[in-house]
Amino acid sequence: MFADAPAEPKPAAAAAYRANIDGGSRGNPGPAAYGVIIRDGSGEVVAKLKKYIGRMTNNVAEYYGLIAALDYAESHSVKTIRIESDSELLVKQMRGQYKVKSEDLRPLFERALKMSKAFETFRIEHVYREQNREADALANEALDETEAKAPGGVTAKKAAAPAVKSEPASPKAELSSSKPEPRKIQARFRGGVLYLLEDVELPDGMVVDVSIHLRPKPPV
Repeated sequence: MFADAPAEPKPAAAAAYRANIDGGSRGNPGPAAYGVIIRDGSGEVVAKLKKYIGRMTNNVAEYYGLIAALDYAESHSVKTIRIESDSELLVKQMRGQYKVKSEDLRPLFERALKMSKAFETFRIEHVYREQNREADALANEALDETEAKAPGGVTAKKAAAPAVKSEPASPKAELSSSKPEPRKIQARFRGGVLYLLEDVELPDGMVVDVSIHLRPKPPV
């Protein structure tokens, strides 16, 4: 009797590339840029991307960073990629946990979602801001370089909270010149920063009232 031929070993799966992305604006909206750090499967940095994108909101800049990372990976024949972002809004929208209500974000979201489906494996995860410092630094470098070239540039630091898009006031409210009705928006406090969890856009210099209602952490 002939022995069965040994099964051919399967090729090892390629290690995933990892991209840390960040976007920010100085003013919301204001001068905006993104930064991206891409590492190969062994953890070596293979690309550092940064770009000033004009007057945008934080959330728009975050999506530009995601699209830049996916475009790089696709153009370099990367099959497996893991995205890390400190924008909880972006991550949950890409996972389908949050709806995309903003008209500014919807086309960017749809483009990023379509691009993500071209990979054999695509994952996107939320990380704390401290774990995303390199990408954040690149975004700020792009803003600093642009401001250095333009006299009278903005000098404010990057806005910490994600942009949120407000609903327009009703015609009745505009005619009476009364203040719009207050809205309740969920937020999460991490590392000294209050992150809004909805899409609302606030004009530069807007002052808002914040009421804090603490919620107990769910049991582990």
